Amino acid sequence: MALGGSVLVPSLESNNIAAYVSILKKIGSEHQVFVVVGGGGEARRYIGVARDLGIDEATSDELGILVTRLNATLLIAALGDAAYPRVAESHTEAKAFAESKKIVVMGGITPGQTTDAVSAVLAERVQADLLVNVTSVPGIYSADPKKDAAAVRYNELTPQQLLGIIQNDRLDAGSNSIIDIVAAKVIERCSIPMLVIDGKCPENLLHALFEGTFTGTIVSETACRPLPL
Repeated sequence: MALGGSVLVPSLESNNIAAYVSILKKIGSEHQVFVVVGGGGEARRYIGVARDLGIDEATSDELGILVTRLNATLLIAALGDAAYPRVAESHTEAKAFAESKKIVVMGGITPGQTTDAVSAVLAERVQADLLVNVTSVPGIYSADPKKDAAAVRYNELTPQQLLGIIQNDRLDAGSNSIIDIVAAKVIERCSIPMLVIDGKCPENLLHALFEGTFTGTIVSETACRPLPL
Protein backbone atom coordinates (compact mmCIF):
# COMPACT_ATOMS: atom_id res chain seq x y z
CA MET A 1 0.00 0.00 0.00
CA ALA A 2 1.23 3.46 -0.91
CA LEU A 3 -0.17 5.79 1.74
CA GLY A 4 0.32 9.31 0.47
CA GLY A 5 1.95 11.81 2.77
CA SER A 6 -0.62 14.39 1.64
CA VAL A 7 -3.27 12.08 3.15
CA LEU A 8 -1.49 10.80 6.26
CA VAL A 9 0.60 13.85 7.24
CA PRO A 10 -0.43 16.92 5.25
CA SER A 11 1.25 18.72 8.16
CA LEU A 12 2.31 17.65 11.64
CA GLU A 13 -0.40 19.82 13.16
CA SER A 14 -3.18 18.30 11.03
CA ASN A 15 -2.19 14.67 10.62
CA ASN A 16 -4.51 11.70 10.08
CA ILE A 17 -2.37 9.04 11.74
CA ALA A 18 -4.86 8.19 14.49
CA ALA A 19 -7.66 7.80 11.95
CA TYR A 20 -5.63 5.31 9.93
CA VAL A 21 -4.41 3.21 12.86
CA SER A 22 -7.71 1.37 13.42
CA ILE A 23 -8.18 0.91 9.67
CA LEU A 24 -4.72 -0.62 9.18
CA LYS A 25 -5.10 -2.83 12.25
CA LYS A 26 -8.34 -4.27 10.87
CA ILE A 27 -6.79 -4.97 7.48
CA GLY A 28 -3.64 -6.36 9.12
CA SER A 29 -5.68 -8.78 11.20
CA GLU A 30 -6.72 -10.57 8.00
CA HIS A 31 -3.95 -9.86 5.49
CA GLN A 32 -0.22 -9.26 5.35
CA VAL A 33 0.07 -5.51 4.96
CA PHE A 34 2.99 -3.42 3.74
CA VAL A 35 2.64 0.36 4.01
CA VAL A 36 4.93 2.79 2.15
CA VAL A 37 4.46 6.26 3.64
CA GLY A 38 4.99 9.47 1.70
CA GLY A 39 6.53 12.71 2.90
CA GLY A 40 3.53 15.03 2.61
CA GLY A 41 3.60 18.72 3.36
CA GLU A 42 6.53 18.51 5.77
CA ALA A 43 8.77 16.95 3.12
CA ARG A 44 7.84 19.64 0.61
CA ARG A 45 8.66 22.32 3.21
CA TYR A 46 12.16 20.90 3.67
CA ILE A 47 12.67 20.51 -0.07
CA GLY A 48 11.50 24.09 -0.65
CA VAL A 49 14.03 25.42 1.84
CA ALA A 50 16.76 23.27 0.26
CA ARG A 51 16.03 24.72 -3.18
CA ASP A 52 16.06 28.26 -1.79
CA LEU A 53 19.55 27.49 -0.47
CA GLY A 54 20.68 26.30 -3.90
CA ILE A 55 20.97 22.67 -2.82
CA ASP A 56 20.89 20.11 -5.64
CA GLU A 57 17.86 17.93 -6.37
CA ALA A 58 19.49 14.67 -5.24
CA THR A 59 20.26 16.09 -1.80
CA SER A 60 16.78 17.62 -1.65
CA ASP A 61 15.40 14.17 -2.39
CA GLU A 62 17.46 12.71 0.46
CA LEU A 63 15.91 15.24 2.83
CA GLY A 64 12.48 14.17 1.62
CA ILE A 65 13.37 10.51 2.23
CA LEU A 66 14.33 11.31 5.82
CA VAL A 67 10.92 12.92 6.34
CA THR A 68 9.11 9.89 4.90
CA ARG A 69 10.96 7.72 7.42
CA LEU A 70 9.99 10.07 10.25
CA ASN A 71 6.35 9.77 9.15
CA ALA A 72 6.77 5.98 9.00
CA THR A 73 8.23 5.99 12.52
CA LEU A 74 5.22 7.94 13.83
CA LEU A 75 2.86 5.46 12.20
CA ILE A 76 4.72 2.45 13.61
CA ALA A 77 4.64 3.92 17.11
CA ALA A 78 0.91 4.61 16.80
CA LEU A 79 0.23 1.06 15.55
CA GLY A 80 2.00 -0.40 18.57
CA ASP A 81 2.21 -4.20 18.64
CA ALA A 82 0.36 -4.47 15.32
CA ALA A 83 3.44 -3.21 13.44
CA TYR A 84 7.00 -4.43 13.11
CA PRO A 85 8.93 -2.04 15.36
CA ARG A 86 11.47 -0.78 12.80
CA VAL A 87 11.16 1.21 9.60
CA ALA A 88 12.25 -0.97 6.69
CA GLU A 89 14.99 0.83 4.73
CA SER A 90 15.02 -1.54 1.76
CA HIS A 91 12.72 -3.95 -0.02
CA THR A 92 14.82 -6.82 1.32
CA GLU A 93 14.29 -5.64 4.90
CA ALA A 94 10.56 -5.20 4.31
CA LYS A 95 10.27 -8.76 3.02
CA ALA A 96 12.25 -10.09 5.98
CA PHE A 97 10.19 -8.09 8.50
CA ALA A 98 7.01 -9.65 7.09
CA GLU A 99 8.03 -12.98 8.62
CA SER A 100 6.71 -11.48 11.88
CA LYS A 101 3.20 -11.42 10.29
CA LYS A 102 2.91 -7.82 11.48
CA ILE A 103 2.28 -4.67 9.46
CA VAL A 104 5.52 -3.59 7.79
CA VAL A 105 6.05 0.16 7.31
CA MET A 106 8.66 1.95 5.23
CA GLY A 107 9.30 5.30 3.58
CA GLY A 108 11.50 6.33 0.68
CA ILE A 109 14.69 4.60 -0.38
CA THR A 110 16.55 6.22 -3.27
CA PRO A 111 16.83 9.81 -4.57
CA GLY A 112 14.88 10.22 -7.79
CA GLN A 113 12.40 7.50 -6.83
CA THR A 114 9.03 8.39 -5.32
CA THR A 115 7.28 6.33 -2.66
CA ASP A 116 4.86 5.27 -5.41
CA ALA A 117 7.77 3.55 -7.14
CA VAL A 118 8.96 2.08 -3.84
CA SER A 119 5.52 0.56 -3.24
CA ALA A 120 5.29 -0.81 -6.80
CA VAL A 121 8.68 -2.54 -6.58
CA LEU A 122 7.82 -3.86 -3.12
CA ALA A 123 4.53 -5.27 -4.43
CA GLU A 124 6.51 -7.05 -7.13
CA ARG A 125 9.11 -8.37 -4.66
CA VAL A 126 6.54 -9.84 -2.27
CA GLN A 127 4.20 -10.99 -5.07
CA ALA A 128 1.32 -8.96 -3.70
CA ASP A 129 -2.25 -9.69 -4.76
CA LEU A 130 -3.10 -5.99 -4.93
CA LEU A 131 -1.36 -2.63 -4.74
CA VAL A 132 -3.49 0.15 -3.25
CA ASN A 133 -2.50 3.76 -3.80
CA VAL A 134 -4.21 5.92 -1.18
CA THR A 135 -4.02 9.49 -2.35
CA SER A 136 -5.71 12.88 -2.06
CA VAL A 137 -7.84 12.61 -5.21
CA PRO A 138 -10.50 9.98 -6.07
CA GLY A 139 -8.67 8.20 -8.86
CA ILE A 140 -6.68 8.90 -12.00
CA TYR A 141 -7.79 11.72 -14.28
CA SER A 142 -7.10 12.82 -17.82
CA ALA A 143 -5.61 16.02 -16.35
CA ASP A 144 -5.03 17.53 -12.91
CA PRO A 145 -8.60 17.98 -11.56
CA LYS A 146 -7.38 20.74 -9.25
CA LYS A 147 -6.35 22.78 -12.30
CA ASP A 148 -8.67 21.58 -15.07
CA ALA A 149 -12.43 21.51 -14.43
CA ALA A 150 -12.88 19.41 -17.59
CA ALA A 151 -10.64 16.60 -16.30
CA VAL A 152 -12.22 13.14 -16.64
CA ARG A 153 -11.81 10.42 -14.01
CA TYR A 154 -11.14 6.95 -15.36
CA ASN A 155 -12.89 4.01 -13.70
CA GLU A 156 -10.36 1.57 -15.12
CA LEU A 157 -7.16 1.64 -17.16
CA THR A 158 -4.66 -0.83 -18.51
CA PRO A 159 -1.04 -0.26 -17.44
CA GLN A 160 -0.30 0.82 -21.01
CA GLN A 161 -3.06 3.44 -20.91
CA LEU A 162 -1.74 4.69 -17.57
CA LEU A 163 1.75 5.11 -19.05
CA GLY A 164 0.30 7.12 -21.92
CA ILE A 165 -1.37 9.53 -19.50
CA ILE A 166 1.62 10.21 -17.26
CA GLN A 167 4.61 9.88 -19.60
CA ASN A 168 5.28 13.64 -19.63
CA ASP A 169 5.27 14.12 -15.84
CA ARG A 170 8.40 15.55 -14.22
CA LEU A 171 10.29 13.79 -11.41
CA ASP A 172 11.67 16.70 -9.40
CA ALA A 173 12.28 16.26 -5.68
CA GLY A 174 8.98 16.34 -3.82
CA SER A 175 6.93 15.55 -6.91
CA ASN A 176 3.31 14.77 -6.04
CA SER A 177 2.08 13.46 -9.38
CA ILE A 178 -0.76 10.97 -8.94
CA ILE A 179 1.53 8.10 -10.08
CA ASP A 180 5.10 8.45 -11.32
CA ILE A 181 6.33 6.80 -14.50
CA VAL A 182 8.72 4.41 -12.72
CA ALA A 183 5.83 3.01 -10.67
CA ALA A 184 3.68 2.74 -13.79
CA LYS A 185 6.36 0.78 -15.65
CA VAL A 186 6.81 -1.62 -12.74
CA ILE A 187 3.05 -2.17 -12.60
CA GLU A 188 3.09 -2.90 -16.32
CA ARG A 189 5.84 -5.51 -16.08
CA CYS A 190 4.58 -7.33 -12.98
CA SER A 191 0.85 -7.23 -13.88
CA ILE A 192 -0.24 -6.68 -10.25
CA PRO A 193 -3.56 -4.81 -10.24
CA MET A 194 -3.52 -1.37 -8.63
CA LEU A 195 -6.40 0.49 -7.01
CA VAL A 196 -6.16 4.27 -6.71
CA ILE A 197 -8.62 5.72 -4.19
CA ASP A 198 -9.28 8.91 -2.26
CA GLY A 199 -7.79 8.59 1.21
CA LYS A 200 -9.13 11.79 2.73
CA CYS A 201 -11.82 9.60 4.28
CA PRO A 202 -9.95 6.60 5.80
CA GLU A 203 -13.11 4.45 5.74
CA ASN A 204 -12.90 4.45 1.93
CA LEU A 205 -10.05 1.96 2.29
CA LEU A 206 -12.18 -0.45 4.32
CA HIS A 207 -15.13 -0.15 1.94
CA ALA A 208 -12.86 -0.88 -1.03
CA LEU A 209 -11.07 -3.88 0.45
CA PHE A 210 -13.88 -5.55 2.38
CA GLU A 211 -17.00 -4.55 0.44
CA GLY A 212 -15.66 -3.83 -3.03
CA THR A 213 -17.36 -0.44 -3.08
CA PHE A 214 -15.28 2.60 -3.91
CA THR A 215 -14.83 5.61 -6.13
CA GLY A 216 -11.49 5.39 -7.81
CA THR A 217 -9.50 3.82 -10.62
CA ILE A 218 -8.49 0.21 -11.16
CA VAL A 219 -5.34 -0.36 -13.23
CA SER A 220 -5.10 -3.90 -14.56
CA GLU A 221 -4.46 -5.91 -17.70
CA THR A 222 -8.14 -6.85 -17.80
CA ALA A 223 -9.34 -3.25 -18.08
CA CYS A 224 -10.80 -3.06 -21.54
CA ARG A 225 -13.18 -0.11 -21.73
CA PRO A 226 -12.18 2.65 -24.18
CA LEU A 227 -10.99 5.88 -22.56
CA PRO A 228 -13.59 8.68 -22.43
CA LEU A 229 -13.04 11.46 -24.97
